[in-house]
Amino acid sequence: MTMMLYNSLTRKIEPLETIEPGVVRMYVCGVTPYDEAHIGHAMSAIVFDVIRRYLEYRGYTVRHIVNFTDVDDKIIARAETMGVDPLHLSAQLAEEFLAQLQDLNVLPATAYPRVSQTIPEIRAFVEGLIAKGYAYPAEGDVYFRVHKDEDYGKLSGRSLADMFTGTRFEVDPRKESPADFALWKAARPGEPAWQSPWGEGRPGWHIECSAMCMKHLGEQMDIHGGGSDLVFPHHENEIAQSESLTDKQFARFWVHNGMLQLVNPVTRQVEKMSKSLGNVVTIASFLAQYDADVLRLIVLSSSYRSPLTYNTAVANDNARKLERLLSALQPPVGSVETGEVVADLASAVVTTQAFFTRVMDQDFNTAGAVAALFDLVRAINSARDAGVGGAPFAAAQAALRELGGVLGLRLDPSRRERNQDIAPFIQLLIELRAELRTSKQYALADHVRMRLAELGITLEDGPQGTRWKIG
Repeated sequence: MTMMLYNSLTRKIEPLETIEPGVVRMYVCGVTPYDEAHIGHAMSAIVFDVIRRYLEYRGYTVRHIVNFTDVDDKIIARAETMGVDPLHLSAQLAEEFLAQLQDLNVLPATAYPRVSQTIPEIRAFVEGLIAKGYAYPAEGDVYFRVHKDEDYGKLSGRSLADMFTGTRFEVDPRKESPADFALWKAARPGEPAWQSPWGEGRPGWHIECSAMCMKHLGEQMDIHGGGSDLVFPHHENEIAQSESLTDKQFARFWVHNGMLQLVNPVTRQVEKMSKSLGNVVTIASFLAQYDADVLRLIVLSSSYRSPLTYNTAVANDNARKLERLLSALQPPVGSVETGEVVADLASAVVTTQAFFTRVMDQDFNTAGAVAALFDLVRAINSARDAGVGGAPFAAAQAALRELGGVLGLRLDPSRRERNQDIAPFIQLLIELRAELRTSKQYALADHVRMRLAELGITLEDGPQGTRWKIG
């Protein structure tokens, strides 16, 4: 079957046809590392990890690029309050997030470019837009002429006239139009800055991704992804500046995941996760309570394009689902390897594999794929009850692990049980070590770290505290 994928640009499900046969060039907008990563960040990472895993399962080579916006107003503001260097803060938080992605079983991207590492390409990009008349300098800043791009708004479906009535633009007398957006910003005291033909400064938000895309994937790509909150203005502006420079279609498919929402335990109202509301669920806090497969099952339970509602009840329900999946991986109790029950199990494996592929080919229908896994779980458990064992039983379990792996599920009972058993004790030692450091008993604090390391437990200190992992 031909793989079908929803395209946010055309608002249709279309056949996946790649620029280069057998190769998918995919760029996904990553995080702005100014604070500890939360499960909303994890949701987006998991969505595109599953897309990448399934494309590879279907035989594609995937060049998967995920960026870090490590130069940003939020980073600068937080670094100032902490009294640290902005680039040092963003680098530390980026590395912390990468470690958490590993904990979540997210495959490493082909590359993780950062804005601070792409300055020459960004400058050249801006110069090219100025040369073509799409951009203009203004007292150290450089702006993109939105009105010159005739199809501006094609991704979001907004006309320029609608934007003027429905969008609050920054008032700046230096801009030719209120809708024009910054490609380069003049330096301000205390901010990271680089030399440019327009004076010292730093890139605007939107130009960063276009430059990183082209540096790592070329002028055109197959899939450009990110959260649905990025459709306007970020992705709209990426299209405008990129296609104005190259006169080529920037991305064949635009893929957007829905946003994560929380249910307020008091009001029962669905609300956006926000630091101001005090309802942020960090990745670290989630993993301290649940297996990583639980979060992945939550994400897989609905279409990647739909909003995802989260609360403790949802987490607990998916923890129970994980237990049901793991039940099929228990050892057999019998040794039957022939007969009707064995034939039924083999048939269930073939049926599951076919259904799994069919639904995933239709815009990555993960809910249908998970349902197929549970059908196989029932078949395996029934076969165990009927005394099936040996090679047929092992083959069915291997099929379950393989298909679960395509979705990024580890399905590892020993890992879950070990983490749950030792987590309270490790947390106690982390708190003890923190108290020792506070009282300046550094030798004893280092001894706690070293002894844990000898036992295979790694401690990682970050801006948000200390986290641990096995290995």
